[in-house]
Amino acid sequence: MKPLTRLVLIGAPVAIVATAVFGGNPKGDDPIYVDPYENAEASGEGDDASPAAKKPKTDQELIAKLPPGLAAPASKEMAAQIISTAENSTTNWRGQYASIRDVGDGNGYTAGVVGFTSGTHDMLQLIQDYTKTHPDNPLAVFLPALEEVDGTASHEGLDPGFTKAWKQAAKEPDFIKAQDDARDKYYFRPAVDLAKMDGLSTLGQFVYYDAMVLHGPGIDPRGFYGIRDKARKKIKPPSETAAKDKNKAQKDYLNAFLHETREVLRTKKTLNDTSRIDTAQKVFLQKNNMDLKPPLEWKMYGDTFRIAH
Repeated sequence: MKPLTRLVLIGAPVAIVATAVFGGNPKGDDPIYVDPYENAEASGEGDDASPAAKKPKTDQELIAKLPPGLAAPASKEMAAQIISTAENSTTNWRGQYASIRDVGDGNGYTAGVVGFTSGTHDMLQLIQDYTKTHPDNPLAVFLPALEEVDGTASHEGLDPGFTKAWKQAAKEPDFIKAQDDARDKYYFRPAVDLAKMDGLSTLGQFVYYDAMVLHGPGIDPRGFYGIRDKARKKIKPPSETAAKDKNKAQKDYLNAFLHETREVLRTKKTLNDTSRIDTAQKVFLQKNNMDLKPPLEWKMYGDTFRIAH
């Protein structure tokens, strides 16, 4: 049996309990984030709707009424830059679409804007989805091999041509867009939505997003949801507390969450540097920058990075 993959839980974050309890694996083409108001006009729930009709009826409607937080374009750009310093030692995240290498972490090839990997299903899902609309893309011929190596570190069937094909595909604007869409669908929106439901501001949303990218959305103890579960057993998130000082409640909870994700990272056999937590996220938290407002300065693997504005 193959090990749990990063995408064992491709579903809306608010569906995590049902998925975990009933064992369902949401399909990769199921929507993760649906704008609850995109069909409002057709359903008659426009500006003239009654207050009762406008009241949020679902978690997604509630999320849609909250401030954008990390989803605001400027904040999302900063998040991409910070994560890129951890993944590629540069703030130039847009220069990573064609990157591909085996970093020796047991996940096979790591490639693209957010580090899709051949061993953790997200690369397979990305290429399957892209091939539906672009059947002649240079990566399509490798789908059978990607299915075989999914869940392993193997390159069997991928070498010697896969890396060249990835770089060739990344020259196409449509494949670049496909990577962006997959990043948002698999990682960004689920993390940000769940952070909002947990009562976290922009910094907390970034902490969740980085952990989702780093550890994958697994329910095992080393996956994102497993880490969150351990943190919540120690300290409840702000949305579940009656504390009057919500800022302190956030800091206490985020410290607990960062401790758990750091422990998982620290005990990895490879790539166990904890800079992204110790000299980046904890620095922002210590400075009480809960809205992740620039200027920002942090260190990653000893190098200093800055975002002025």
